[in-house]
Amino acid sequence: MRQLRIPSFLHDVFGEKQSVASILTILLFGGILTVALYYRFPELTSHLPAWRSILALLLIFDVFAGCIANFTPSTSNFYAARKTNRIVFIAIHIHVVLVALLLDTDIGYSLGIWAYTIIGAFIVNALIGKHTQLFVAGLLLSVGLGCMPMLPGITPYMLMIGELFMLKVLFGFAVDHYGKAKRNTAEEA
Repeated sequence: MRQLRIPSFLHDVFGEKQSVASILTILLFGGILTVALYYRFPELTSHLPAWRSILALLLIFDVFAGCIANFTPSTSNFYAARKTNRIVFIAIHIHVVLVALLLDTDIGYSLGIWAYTIIGAFIVNALIGKHTQLFVAGLLLSVGLGCMPMLPGITPYMLMIGELFMLKVLFGFAVDHYGKAKRNTAEEA
């Protein structure tokens, strides 16, 4: 598969090299799912000014596309080699809260989902290089995904955004999927 060199300002999204097929898959998944969500739930933005609607939809697209991007070797390995970048990336991920604020819905739930996801991601990140990392990440993700639908009155679209946010950050991003960090640690020792 042909690999493209990614411009440095996009390394945080795609890593250093990414296949054309992966880039297209990431963008199509994010775009199609965002459009489908908007089509299925037109009330999502019907009461909002255009700027809030556009910003909310862009953040939703980022969550959805990031779910796929974080599973690619290029993105996973980019962060595996940069511990500080991974910590900063986890810390700045407040998308689900911003979306709830922009859409003026489920703000309390989004804060809870965000807190659980970020705390879980830091726990999983602390386990990089340990054989228990994937198990703990899977357990925390399963608990979160299992509990979210039981939140009374959560809107279906915020449920979906919250679940994919959790998948993106807690499991897709915080896990070293290809063992690059483990190999880097062994090489440094």
